Amino acid sequence: MFAFRLFSFLAGCVTLLVRSEHPEKFINLAASRGIFLWDLRVLADGRLAVRVRLSAVKPLRHVARKTGSSFRIGRREGLPFLLARLKRRRALAGGLLLFFLGLYILSSFVWFIDVTGTRRVSAAQVKEAAAQAGLERGTPRWKINVGSLEREIQDRLPALSWVGVYIKGTRVEIQVVEKTLVEEKEEGFSHVVAAKAGLVEDVLVLKGHPAVKEGDTVVPGQVLISGIIPPPETAGPEGKEKEPAPEQKPVCVAARGIVRARVWYEGYGEALLTERESGPTGRASFRVCMKIGGKEIILKGSPEIPFPHYRTEKVVKKISPWRNLTPDVELIFEKFSELQERTVTRTKEQALLLAKEKALAGVKQNLPRGAIILNERVEELVTPQPEDLVRVRAQLEVIEDIGEKRPFLVK
Repeated sequence: MFAFRLFSFLAGCVTLLVRSEHPEKFINLAASRGIFLWDLRVLADGRLAVRVRLSAVKPLRHVARKTGSSFRIGRREGLPFLLARLKRRRALAGGLLLFFLGLYILSSFVWFIDVTGTRRVSAAQVKEAAAQAGLERGTPRWKINVGSLEREIQDRLPALSWVGVYIKGTRVEIQVVEKTLVEEKEEGFSHVVAAKAGLVEDVLVLKGHPAVKEGDTVVPGQVLISGIIPPPETAGPEGKEKEPAPEQKPVCVAARGIVRARVWYEGYGEALLTERESGPTGRASFRVCMKIGGKEIILKGSPEIPFPHYRTEKVVKKISPWRNLTPDVELIFEKFSELQERTVTRTKEQALLLAKEKALAGVKQNLPRGAIILNERVEELVTPQPEDLVRVRAQLEVIEDIGEKRPFLVK
């Protein structure tokens, strides 16, 4: 429909007011010659109003002569008539052309620069760094190299760990992420130990001595980064192992670092093939109350709830304090949505999908922040006896930081 209207606008269309003793002959003969008529309607004076494309007006004159009809052109619409009017008003056409040309030129420049994500670094500093990198108000959009601009801003502001530049029309949004400054609070000495079992993927030691390496299997409580740094070793006689440097003792520190390992999680989910559940019917009742102190006054709605089973949604608005007065007055808006119990019947595939979603959701809510999921595996648990229930077990393989601090005392 849109394509038809667009073509009619580009080609031009007119409304014809046809006067005929036999309008059906006029319509049938026009249709037999492939002339498309639409929006046909009979006017109060008996004339027939039809819309046709501009190219069909000349063929319709022959149709009118053959059927003893006559017509005149009423309303004119479309691009040809618009251009004809603009041609008679050249100043207006020139003004419109200059307006759209100016609008296009102005939209090709950057006029607004927004900065988001700043805390310690001010937005003014980011804008200044962007200006030094070649981005400021009035910069042509075609001169902006996003990748180069992001790198230069980050180089000029070392406090930023990431910079993203996004061009949205005449607006440029600069999103930044600042580096997290870790404040060292040394409260005694500590090891980094494993919080859970896993297979070590990589070890990043910031302070301390590594006690495990990539590929090691660790158990909960095992030391990953030791807070006891042994003395440096010296090369012994040829053919002998290295020995600790003489007269040096181990150094004790608060160990810090990241130990990422593969960890496996399991979850369980089930879904009934036939289940009773409550669902909204679409009917609702509303009530507005005013609560003064401990007394409620119903302003609108019935005091009785018309549904045996319902869900309540309540919004409470308190009267704002005025000067030294704090009125104990509340407006309460309540909505009661009717609920109706119904039986839901699922196919085996639908129940499996629902049980899988429950199992995965249960596992994922226990994942720590920053965990990366490597693999998902879901298997159905089949019981010997048939039952109206589908059970599944989900297993996730993730990579996460398993280290946690554990203090120790030096004797």
